[in-house]
Amino acid sequence: MSVDAIILAGGRSSRLGGVAKASLFRDGRTLLQLAIDAARAAGGRVVVVGPEVETTDPVRFVRERPVFGGPAAAIAAGLDALRDDVAAEDPAQVAVLACDMPDAASALAAVLDAATAATGTDTDGWVAVDDSGREQPLLAVYHREALERRVAALRASQPSGDLAGVSVRQLLAGLVLRQVPIPDGGSADVDTWADATELGVVTAVESPTPTASTTPTADPEERLP
Repeated sequence: MSVDAIILAGGRSSRLGGVAKASLFRDGRTLLQLAIDAARAAGGRVVVVGPEVETTDPVRFVRERPVFGGPAAAIAAGLDALRDDVAAEDPAQVAVLACDMPDAASALAAVLDAATAATGTDTDGWVAVDDSGREQPLLAVYHREALERRVAALRASQPSGDLAGVSVRQLLAGLVLRQVPIPDGGSADVDTWADATELGVVTAVESPTPTASTTPTADPEERLP
């Protein structure tokens, strides 16, 4: 069963001095590309909520309204994009993944397994939880209808009609969520430069250091006929 995915990649990165997390590198790939690769395993469409950049495979880019409106607004924008992109059969579930977790692939796979194996339950979502008991709602799979219902309710309650400043906790209020244990480090995210250093994340792909040639250079005179 395929699952669509919404990747959040449009935050301000204020604790990184404004450097976009999506543009950082781990093992030669950007954090955004790592997130896209992880999401592709779900088998559905991928929508990236953030500035459009070049990726190795085509995905749809959209922006939240207003820009920098927060993760709840970004999730709403992703749902809008999936709804606009009419498919023969929209998957009943949608994965949500922040782009700043470089080791999220195996964690998302565990959450997807739990979500796709569930039948006949009243669960609205499956949320990753690490070994300390901390939930990560931006590494999760939700029933699309449940998220759509909450987005519609919050939009109706906001004077502006959008979700700017609405927290993810508010978005998920009232939903029945199941915790899914994930591999250690799967939800470790890059919030600060110290986090980046610990997770092996850098600002650019490092070029190989040139090495001196060990081949003797021929004397110009010796090359003469």
